[in-house]
Amino acid sequence: MSQASVEMEDVKPSISLPSDDGGAMEARFTDVCKSKLALDESMIRQAMVLFRESKHILLANMSAIGSGSPEEIERFWSAFVLYCVTRLSKGRTKHEKEENGITLCRILRVLKMNVVDFFKEIPQFCLKAGYILTGLYGSDWEKRLELKELQANIVHLSLLSRYYKRAYQELFLPNDASSGQHSVVSNSVGYVSDYHRFGWLLFLALRIHAFSRFKDLVTCTNGLVSILAILILHIPVRFRNFHIQDSLLFAKRTDKGVDLVASLCDKYHTSEDELRRVMKKANNLIVDILKKKPCAASGCKRENLSCINTDGLIYFEDLLEENSLQSSILILEDNYDDAINSKGELDERMFVNEEDSLLGTGSLSGGSINICGKKRKYDAMASPAKSITSPMSPPLSPASPENGNPVNNFKMVPITPVSTAMTTAKWLRNIISPLPSRPSTELLRFFSSCDRDVTTDVTRRASIILGAIFPTTSFGERCISGNLQSVNRMDSIWAEQRKVEAMKLYYRVLETMCRAESHILNGNNLTSLLSNDRFHRCMLACSAELVLATHKTVTMMFPAVLEKTGITAFDLSKVIESFVRHEETLPRELKRHLNSLEERLLESMAWEKGSSMYNSLIVARPTLAAEINRLGLLAEPMPSLDAIAVHHNISTGGLPPLPFQKHEQSSDQNGDAVSPKRACSEYRSALVERNSFTSPVKERTLTLNLKSKLPPLQSAFASPTRPNPAGGGETCAETGINIFFNKIVKLAAIRIRSLCERLQLPQQILERVYSLIQQILSQRTALFFNRHIDQIILCSFYGVAKISQMALTFVLPYFLSICFCWQISQMALTFKEIIYNYRKQPQCKPQVFRSVFVHWPSTSHNGKTGQEHVDIITFYNEVFIPSVKPLLVELGPAGVAQKIKKSPEDNNNADSQIPGSPRLSPFPNLPDMSPKKVSAAHNVYVSPLRSSKMDALLSPSSKSYYACVGESTHAYQSPSKDLTAINNRLNSGRKVSGRLNFDVVSDSVVAGSLGAQNGSSAPAPAPAPAFSILELPVKREQPDS
Repeated sequence: MSQASVEMEDVKPSISLPSDDGGAMEARFTDVCKSKLALDESMIRQAMVLFRESKHILLANMSAIGSGSPEEIERFWSAFVLYCVTRLSKGRTKHEKEENGITLCRILRVLKMNVVDFFKEIPQFCLKAGYILTGLYGSDWEKRLELKELQANIVHLSLLSRYYKRAYQELFLPNDASSGQHSVVSNSVGYVSDYHRFGWLLFLALRIHAFSRFKDLVTCTNGLVSILAILILHIPVRFRNFHIQDSLLFAKRTDKGVDLVASLCDKYHTSEDELRRVMKKANNLIVDILKKKPCAASGCKRENLSCINTDGLIYFEDLLEENSLQSSILILEDNYDDAINSKGELDERMFVNEEDSLLGTGSLSGGSINICGKKRKYDAMASPAKSITSPMSPPLSPASPENGNPVNNFKMVPITPVSTAMTTAKWLRNIISPLPSRPSTELLRFFSSCDRDVTTDVTRRASIILGAIFPTTSFGERCISGNLQSVNRMDSIWAEQRKVEAMKLYYRVLETMCRAESHILNGNNLTSLLSNDRFHRCMLACSAELVLATHKTVTMMFPAVLEKTGITAFDLSKVIESFVRHEETLPRELKRHLNSLEERLLESMAWEKGSSMYNSLIVARPTLAAEINRLGLLAEPMPSLDAIAVHHNISTGGLPPLPFQKHEQSSDQNGDAVSPKRACSEYRSALVERNSFTSPVKERTLTLNLKSKLPPLQSAFASPTRPNPAGGGETCAETGINIFFNKIVKLAAIRIRSLCERLQLPQQILERVYSLIQQILSQRTALFFNRHIDQIILCSFYGVAKISQMALTFVLPYFLSICFCWQISQMALTFKEIIYNYRKQPQCKPQVFRSVFVHWPSTSHNGKTGQEHVDIITFYNEVFIPSVKPLLVELGPAGVAQKIKKSPEDNNNADSQIPGSPRLSPFPNLPDMSPKKVSAAHNVYVSPLRSSKMDALLSPSSKSYYACVGESTHAYQSPSKDLTAINNRLNSGRKVSGRLNFDVVSDSVVAGSLGAQNGSSAPAPAPAPAFSILELPVKREQPDS
């Protein structure tokens, strides 16, 4: 085969600037720094250095940034440079940075950009210019930049502002003291009530002065609910949109009247104790900032307080009176201005008005959260991935009493990411918090039944690891005074609470797991598992991650728990499924979160450099040892518990170190101690010694068996070279790798089918792509190293489509058929089409096709050496095709011709595959991914109604109920009219009898079944000449941005 290259048809015009522009770009950038931002000389000098150093990258990647004019792309680059310099600048004290007041919002306003576009494009800058930033600012620049935290904070504030707006509009009328006129302090286009604005400003003051640095979503929601309580008490009655006697809105009552705090807690799923604490802080801020005098509400006779139990409530006489409202707003504005210059990167006041152009109209958080759009995918907030339950994870359990029954709960607030987070926090508060923070009697019995009692080891480890994940205030911060000391004290309280919650969850699930393992092994001696340090760290990390996910923190996002515990993504993937299976009360959203984590681990994180997966793979597949070592992929040993305790300043209470730590540099009892790099030769010798009893299981196919029983956890965490206790002649490494590869194949199958349906490709292509992915994983495993599995899938789609097109053309002289001609036209696929449809996938990230890792060998024909990130087209041409060519040949004309010439007996021979390749499994029967597309021409989807809602319907004689969701073919009118139009379109023409079939059906089948009623037919293209696969000219495409 000639060297493959591809070309993308109908790409957007190439955007470029002349390399020698006479310094015009630099002059414009300098003008922004001096005239518009007024940076000092030191900052301008550093900004110019970074701009000049990265200018060649800008010129080389113009087509990959943004989608507008060269001027727009230049503004993007300028914003990236300025943000990095202001955050990472050297030689300036923290006080000097605060005095300068150059925030992200100011940069974006000057350059006329919005938040959404900035965060969509900055990963490209960090990826391309990362080595420059490392040289200028050190290897920790990414951590100091805090981009992930800032983006999460924006998403949270966007959600909170909408949550607050919805609650405010439910409680109060839109017009207020301004009499319908614009607020004097509002700089927004849209009108916002002054009372509404006051509440948001008071909430921002609460975030700045009273909350810890973690600012998790649950704590902030408690703050918003406390603000609502204060507004109910103080906004004049004439502006209320409710009656205090409304039993649905205010359900909790006493002999003295409505229990306001308890009613709000019942409605918004908050903790009553926590809400009262936050209200106390908010009242103190009103005293400190607004200088208002508090008085006991029980001693006040005001119309606002009528029919309310005022015991324990505070009232401010003139807080929201018309004559003082404007001055209170101005004071809060000034207070916030002072705070944002010293603490903030965002002007969080912009979220009170969705018309602010700084917000933008796109989406963040993996394309799932609309910042300012009308449509919101609420489920996506709880899980960054698509809210489809993965077949790799356990099925969702029915709604438990603790979770409530949404059908019968008439007081339920609208389902939003915030309300979902509060419901999940209620589970943690009601189910986990009451548990003891030490091992139960039954768990202690398992500990003592080991070869030696491991109780002290387990409890000490839990204290150290969770102390590292949830650090309290360090000794050096105890002398701080004033407001900062109060915030640090909040940090310590918050961290201690989360640590205790994680510990309780850890002991609860560990006990259930031990019970299950003892049942499998018919004994209570679980020494191999309970003495394994890596297993316990994974369990602690999983417990801590669920607590963090429940509270939705900004500063402790995944994979922070991996870094704190010293484990890798591959380690954590071993316990996720077991963790879910053994915690039956786990809320649905937390199951989704773990599912999304598992997908992230499988798709890329487990393949990254330093993953412990390579330590097992080098044992299971010794032929890959050279490539693994060449790329330096092996994981380093886990840091000892003592090292973690010292690094995080954790007191060990005088306990002796764990026994296995004393010999951790010489013992490999648990597979954790020996350095993987030094152990490579030991692995090879062990493999040679056991080669005499290797069984055919080693060569077994990556066949997916959803109902297969998982092996005991002990084998998953045993030393890689140890024989599997289950027998079969495998090592534990081989068993673990086979399980891991099965999950990879399953995930690939899900994504292949989804992309196939979007591309409307026939079933034949789906099966061939799936078959090719299996062969690559088995025979060309190194293609996955340090890459994302979607990169391999995208290349496989293009390769299979091209080869299949040639194969069909080649066999036309043998089987001339209109069907074949139609299939050829369907498979005339371009990379642009593939990328265009991939961008619509829920897991899509532009970096997947814009930046693919390549390590050029010394024998590279293009003269390049070393590591580089290239676009997916270059990767396809230079790496993928040369490696996968023998596998693609089997799908091409040469393979087809051989099969045609063979006798039927030869064609039926299962051995007619590439020598040494495993027998491939057919495409698995995946569960339906509802909603299901049922129209090839229109975005019409159908899904069966959930069984949990069947009981609430009034027609039990009906066989099935369906929910229909789709896009109109005309301008939006109303939900009822649009659904009526969809139903009329579906019901027009030929009637389909019987129930809809929800088996796997591709869009090509849908097109065929609907073709008659729609009056459409696929024209047959003219036969093309047959090409030899070895002479195929493959054109060069530009990567789609």
